[in-house]
Order: sequence, then C-alpha cells, then structure tokens
Amino acid sequence: MSQHLNSLGQPVGESVAWKPARPLPNRAMQGRYCCVEPLDINRHAPDLFAAFSLDKTGANYTYLSTDPFETEAELRDWMRESCAGDDPFFHSITVDGRAVGLASFMRIKPAEGVIEAGNIHFSPLLQRRPAATEAVYLMMARAFDELGYRRFEWKCDALNAPSRKAAARLGFTYEGLFRQALVYKGRNRDTAWYSVIDAEWPVIKAALETWLSPDNFDKGGTQKQKLESIRKSMA
Repeated sequence: MSQHLNSLGQPVGESVAWKPARPLPNRAMQGRYCCVEPLDINRHAPDLFAAFSLDKTGANYTYLSTDPFETEAELRDWMRESCAGDDPFFHSITVDGRAVGLASFMRIKPAEGVIEAGNIHFSPLLQRRPAATEAVYLMMARAFDELGYRRFEWKCDALNAPSRKAAARLGFTYEGLFRQALVYKGRNRDTAWYSVIDAEWPVIKAALETWLSPDNFDKGGTQKQKLESIRKSMA
C-alpha cells in the first residue's frame, strides 16, 4: 500500500476528490430477468408469503433474524414493524410481476459513501437463478453508477456458508471477521465482512453483465461460463 506523508512526515490517506453520495430514490430498478422495487406491503405480501412458504424446512430462516411466518398476517405485521423505514430501505424482487424475494439497502451513509446490501431473503423461486444475481447487480449499479457511492458492503453470519460463497462469486473481497458482533435468536454471531469499492466496480460490473447476457445461457438455461471465470479473464 502506497503511503502519503503530511507536512510532519506522518503517513496519511490519499486525497479524495469526491462529493457525498446522492439520496436513494424511491423508484424501481428494472433488469432483464427481474425488477427490484421498493416494498409495497399490500401488493407484495401475498406473493412473498406464498414464495417463502415453499421453503418447507425453514432452512432459509436459519441465518435471518426472524423465524418462518405461519400466516400472511404475521408477515405483514413484521413488515409494518421492520420494513417501513428509510434505513433499512426494503425492496421486493419481482419476476414477471410476482414478488419472490426481499433485500434492503442498509447502513446508508451518503456522507462517507458507504452502503450495504442486507436482509436478503430469496425464496426457492429465486435461488440459483439469473434473476438472483441480477438483483444484486442492480443494487450495486444503483449505488455506484447512479448515486456515487465509494463502497458497497456485504455482511453475514460467519457460519452462513451459502452467503459467503455468494459474496465471493459476485466479486466481493473478504475483509475479516468481527468476533461476537451480534446476538440473535439467543446465539452468538461472528460476522464476516465483505466489500466492493468503486475502483473494483468496472471489472465486476462488466463480468456481471457478460454473465447475465442471454448469450451466456444455452436453450435449457444452463450457463456457458461461470461468473468467476469471466471476471478472472477480465481482471
């Protein structure tokens, strides 16, 4: 890491010609496979409850702060209590007009240029599909390209192997482990931290766009190139 010295000979951070990021807009992000749109409880709750209910074992909830919702009314109550604010700013992921997942922008710090994707809950209708990758891509593109953020974070329970694998696949850099960072559901959580910074975004963006192209999938929907391989070839 290169060092910059002040007039006293002390190492300091490099100068940054940067303005604070712009506020998050209250409008949808439309992609090829999905749309990421601000959560509308009345419109999205029925589809989300149906989609989340397809997880018969409740495995998707292991690393979430909530337990499976027994009724749509319970889901609506939680949404009204936890999802109606500006931070976290919840969005539904819709495919063909049907809500099949949730995600939020959170820890939103325009003055520092830092924002995080969190509260990610992809139903079985969204998991391991191009729309799931595109949903995160759309959120990152909004943060970097549209709003001018410098850093996009991803954090998860250190024991959540699928989330950690997803972060690495998408191009996030592992930064370290925050031990005993949280207590949830009566148990300890060590938190794994990942990020993408603005200097890394152009290559990650290009790789994501190449992977998401229809040309990267055969007639059966199977990928021709892995995202990691595409990004490695571009780096």
